[in-house]
Amino acid sequence: MNLPGDRLVPIVGGACVMLSTLMAVLVTPWSLAVTAFIGANLVFYGALGWCPATLLLQRFGIRQACPATAMRSQKSSSARAE
Repeated sequence: MNLPGDRLVPIVGGACVMLSTLMAVLVTPWSLAVTAFIGANLVFYGALGWCPATLLLQRFGIRQACPATAMRSQKSSSARAE
């Protein structure tokens, strides 16, 4: 299955939320801090189309489907190269 990065961000975020919630039940309630952090990143991603997970996905070679997001990442990478 070849999903674009724009679809993988919510999938990875949802899986991490489920895992950290399970950890909160089984291990320690402090794991809910991870859930809150992931939720904040998903809100950030929904508002701006970018979150820290997109950087990781780009490092792994996952393409971005949204042209605006891809254009933004190309601009930032070209600015870093200069």
